[in-house]
Amino acid sequence: MHYGWGLLFGWCVSGLLHAQNYPQNYPQKGVRLVIPFTAGGAADIIGRLLAAELSQNLGQAVVVDNRGGAGTVIGTEMVARASPDGYSLGLITPSFTINGAIRRLPFDSINDFAPIALVGITPLILVTHPSLPVHTVTDLIRLAGQHPGELVYASAGPGSPTHMGMELLRFSGIRMTHIPYKGAAPALVDLVGGHVQLMQTSIIIAKPYMSSMRLRPIAVTTAQRAKNLPQVPSIAETIPGYEVLNWWGVVAPAKTPPAVVTRLNTEIRQVMNRASSKEKLSVEGAESANGSPVEFEQMLKKEISQWRRLGESIQLKLD
Repeated sequence: MHYGWGLLFGWCVSGLLHAQNYPQNYPQKGVRLVIPFTAGGAADIIGRLLAAELSQNLGQAVVVDNRGGAGTVIGTEMVARASPDGYSLGLITPSFTINGAIRRLPFDSINDFAPIALVGITPLILVTHPSLPVHTVTDLIRLAGQHPGELVYASAGPGSPTHMGMELLRFSGIRMTHIPYKGAAPALVDLVGGHVQLMQTSIIIAKPYMSSMRLRPIAVTTAQRAKNLPQVPSIAETIPGYEVLNWWGVVAPAKTPPAVVTRLNTEIRQVMNRASSKEKLSVEGAESANGSPVEFEQMLKKEISQWRRLGESIQLKLD
């Protein structure tokens, strides 16, 4: 009889453990989505859109937790140290791969996370002040070659995507002087005012100035042209292989059960492919993304490798 109860107990435990591997049993409580930025920016807008829609799909509340600071390190570390049970997720952006390449971090950008899904992508756009005699990337290469180091570009700060994207042009022989700002907004103000000559920035904040002819669009940074700006070429049309993505994705702590990762990937892709989600993304100048966790992980590794190579080339190290 004792043996029978032990066997029954063993079956029960085995059944419970087995059930935990099935995604339909997840989630059984609310899920936290850590956004490593303060409220109000593009990442916060995208994160809240995702959380609201994902709550409906999962049948449990997905609660946004803004943890900005230290160049996204504070919030991202919270995710790395959280329990790998699928109830703590993190929204990441290109800052994740740039930090992983050029900063000393309290976590490993690859081994401490389980990539879940790429949510949305958008190009940056290279814009110039109208006084600069540049209308194409070819013009820029020619002018920078004639005046090495004399062209002055702005960025949202050292190590930001707007900085790294411009420095990536170095591999085409372009040498310019970098003026870092504390954010894209003040950099754009100085560009419009003619204090700097060019920069890469998001389409959404540059569009009003392009429409009023106060900034000249030169090229987008994605491999293909942007759907909402089809008349603007991509840098890759002149410099093959050039690509800088502005993106948002979701990760979980490493060792999160594969079934949970798969379930979340499926639900996120479904959410972001809805017409309502696509419409809201388009307001941010973005498009929804598709792909598996493996494809997302490959993208992260590729970007970290690219930014590390660039960081070493320009001797950039942020601590």
